[in-house]
Amino acid sequence: MATTTDVIVNPNNLKIEGLYCTDAFDRKKVVVLLYQDIRDLIPQGFVVNDHDVLSEPHELVRLKSIMDLHFSLIGKHVSTSSKEKLGKVTDYATDTMTMYVQKIYVSQSLLKNLAGGNLGIDRTQIVEINDRRIIVQDLAQHVPAGAKAWA
Repeated sequence: MATTTDVIVNPNNLKIEGLYCTDAFDRKKVVVLLYQDIRDLIPQGFVVNDHDVLSEPHELVRLKSIMDLHFSLIGKHVSTSSKEKLGKVTDYATDTMTMYVQKIYVSQSLLKNLAGGNLGIDRTQIVEINDRRIIVQDLAQHVPAGAKAWA
Protein backbone atom coordinates (compact mmCIF):
# COMPACT_ATOMS: atom_id res chain seq x y z
CA MET A 1 0.00 0.00 0.00
CA ALA A 2 1.05 3.55 -0.70
CA THR A 3 -0.38 7.04 -0.97
CA THR A 4 0.16 9.03 -4.17
CA THR A 5 1.74 12.43 -3.65
CA ASP A 6 2.60 13.71 -7.13
CA VAL A 7 2.66 12.74 -10.80
CA ILE A 8 5.55 12.28 -13.19
CA VAL A 9 4.53 14.06 -16.40
CA ASN A 10 6.64 13.84 -19.52
CA PRO A 11 6.52 17.40 -20.97
CA ASN A 12 7.51 16.14 -24.43
CA ASN A 13 4.27 14.24 -24.99
CA LEU A 14 2.12 15.02 -21.90
CA LYS A 15 2.08 11.41 -20.77
CA ILE A 16 1.84 10.47 -17.12
CA GLU A 17 4.80 8.15 -16.76
CA GLY A 18 4.19 7.34 -13.12
CA LEU A 19 3.18 8.52 -9.69
CA TYR A 20 5.30 9.45 -6.70
CA CYS A 21 4.01 7.70 -3.61
CA THR A 22 4.66 7.51 0.10
CA ASP A 23 5.19 3.90 1.12
CA ALA A 24 2.66 2.79 3.76
CA PHE A 25 5.26 0.55 5.43
CA ASP A 26 7.89 3.30 5.65
CA ARG A 27 6.30 6.78 5.59
CA LYS A 28 9.66 8.49 4.95
CA LYS A 29 10.31 6.43 1.84
CA VAL A 30 9.33 7.86 -1.55
CA VAL A 31 8.56 5.26 -4.20
CA VAL A 32 7.31 5.38 -7.78
CA LEU A 33 4.34 3.55 -9.26
CA LEU A 34 4.78 3.24 -13.03
CA TYR A 35 1.63 3.69 -15.11
CA GLN A 36 1.98 0.25 -16.72
CA ASP A 37 1.80 -1.39 -13.27
CA ILE A 38 -1.68 0.01 -12.61
CA ARG A 39 -4.16 -2.83 -13.06
CA ASP A 40 -7.38 -0.94 -12.38
CA LEU A 41 -8.78 2.35 -11.16
CA ILE A 42 -11.44 2.28 -8.44
CA PRO A 43 -12.96 5.07 -6.32
CA GLN A 44 -10.51 4.30 -3.50
CA GLY A 45 -7.48 4.60 -5.79
CA PHE A 46 -5.25 2.54 -8.05
CA VAL A 47 -5.15 -1.24 -7.98
CA VAL A 48 -1.79 -2.98 -8.48
CA ASN A 49 -0.85 -6.65 -8.33
CA ASP A 50 1.67 -6.39 -5.54
CA HIS A 51 3.58 -3.96 -3.32
CA ASP A 52 6.73 -5.06 -5.17
CA VAL A 53 5.74 -3.02 -8.27
CA LEU A 54 6.67 0.13 -6.35
CA SER A 55 10.19 1.21 -7.30
CA GLU A 56 12.64 3.55 -5.69
CA PRO A 57 13.35 6.58 -7.93
CA HIS A 58 17.07 5.78 -8.35
CA GLU A 59 16.15 2.36 -9.82
CA LEU A 60 14.29 3.94 -12.76
CA VAL A 61 17.21 4.78 -15.03
CA ARG A 62 15.09 5.34 -18.16
CA LEU A 63 12.90 7.89 -16.35
CA LYS A 64 15.73 9.72 -14.61
CA SER A 65 15.86 12.59 -17.12
CA ILE A 66 12.07 13.10 -16.90
CA MET A 67 12.04 12.93 -13.09
CA ASP A 68 14.96 15.38 -12.90
CA LEU A 69 12.83 17.99 -14.72
CA HIS A 70 10.28 18.09 -11.86
CA PHE A 71 7.74 19.17 -14.47
CA SER A 72 4.29 20.10 -13.21
CA LEU A 73 1.29 21.18 -15.24
CA ILE A 74 -0.53 22.73 -12.29
CA GLY A 75 0.31 26.43 -11.99
CA LYS A 76 1.95 26.61 -15.43
CA HIS A 77 1.13 29.88 -17.25
CA VAL A 78 -0.81 29.54 -20.50
CA SER A 79 -0.71 32.00 -23.40
CA THR A 80 -1.62 31.98 -27.07
CA SER A 81 0.71 32.05 -30.06
CA SER A 82 -0.03 35.78 -30.33
CA LYS A 83 1.15 36.22 -26.70
CA GLU A 84 -2.30 36.76 -25.15
CA LYS A 85 -2.16 35.64 -21.52
CA LEU A 86 -4.93 33.18 -20.73
CA GLY A 87 -4.18 32.24 -17.12
CA LYS A 88 -2.75 29.28 -15.22
CA VAL A 89 -3.40 25.55 -15.39
CA THR A 90 -5.57 24.52 -12.44
CA ASP A 91 -6.45 20.96 -13.49
CA TYR A 92 -6.17 18.46 -16.31
CA ALA A 93 -7.99 15.41 -17.61
CA THR A 94 -6.21 12.18 -18.44
CA ASP A 95 -7.23 9.21 -20.57
CA THR A 96 -6.92 6.41 -18.02
CA MET A 97 -6.20 3.80 -20.70
CA THR A 98 -3.23 5.58 -22.31
CA MET A 99 -2.32 7.96 -19.45
CA TYR A 100 -2.01 10.89 -21.87
CA VAL A 101 -3.25 14.28 -20.72
CA GLN A 102 -6.19 15.03 -23.00
CA LYS A 103 -7.27 18.44 -21.77
CA ILE A 104 -5.92 21.19 -19.55
CA TYR A 105 -8.16 23.53 -17.59
CA VAL A 106 -7.04 27.14 -17.31
CA SER A 107 -8.21 29.54 -14.63
CA GLN A 108 -8.37 33.05 -16.00
CA SER A 109 -7.77 36.34 -14.25
CA LEU A 110 -10.59 37.68 -12.09
CA LEU A 111 -11.77 40.11 -14.79
CA LYS A 112 -11.85 37.45 -17.52
CA ASN A 113 -13.26 34.88 -15.11
CA LEU A 114 -16.36 37.03 -14.49
CA ALA A 115 -16.99 37.21 -18.22
CA GLY A 116 -16.29 33.65 -19.34
CA GLY A 117 -15.20 31.25 -16.58
CA ASN A 118 -12.49 28.63 -16.91
CA LEU A 119 -11.12 27.47 -20.24
CA GLY A 120 -10.81 23.86 -21.32
CA ILE A 121 -8.01 23.44 -23.85
CA ASP A 122 -7.60 20.20 -25.79
CA ARG A 123 -4.13 18.70 -26.21
CA THR A 124 -4.40 19.22 -29.99
CA GLN A 125 -4.46 23.00 -29.41
CA ILE A 126 -1.09 23.00 -27.61
CA VAL A 127 1.70 24.43 -29.75
CA GLU A 128 4.64 24.40 -27.33
CA ILE A 129 5.53 23.59 -23.74
CA ASN A 130 8.58 25.11 -22.11
CA ASP A 131 9.89 25.61 -18.58
CA ARG A 132 7.77 28.68 -17.94
CA ARG A 133 4.58 28.34 -19.96
CA ILE A 134 2.31 26.44 -22.29
CA ILE A 135 1.62 28.09 -25.63
CA VAL A 136 -1.65 27.24 -27.37
CA GLN A 137 -3.25 28.15 -30.67
CA ASP A 138 -5.01 31.49 -30.79
CA LEU A 139 -8.57 31.19 -29.53
CA ALA A 140 -11.44 31.83 -31.93
CA GLN A 141 -13.03 35.22 -31.54
CA HIS A 142 -16.33 35.02 -29.68
CA VAL A 143 -19.30 36.61 -31.45
CA PRO A 144 -21.89 38.07 -29.08
CA ALA A 145 -25.38 36.55 -29.30
CA GLY A 146 -27.60 38.55 -31.63
CA ALA A 147 -24.69 40.12 -33.52
CA LYS A 148 -25.27 40.67 -37.24
CA ALA A 149 -23.15 38.76 -39.70
CA TRP A 150 -21.19 40.76 -42.29
CA ALA A 151 -22.37 40.27 -45.85
